[in-house]
Amino acid sequence: MGTDERMQNAAEDWKGKAKEHIGEATGDEQMEAEGKMDQASAAVKDKVEDVKDWAAEKFNNMTDDDKK
Repeated sequence: MGTDERMQNAAEDWKGKAKEHIGEATGDEQMEAEGKMDQASAAVKDKVEDVKDWAAEKFNNMTDDDKK
């Protein structure tokens, strides 16, 4: 599992939430949209990490003959 990547994704998600709420509070539609995009980007990156983890698990559970 890419712990560093997961932490970066979480930070990007929180940054996005903050931008979205600040944008809502100030009426800044562009900042609000950027916040939503940051959150969406973090979610996609998390899904990629999930797939990488799944593939690594499957590979590690294979026998040596299967890996050839």
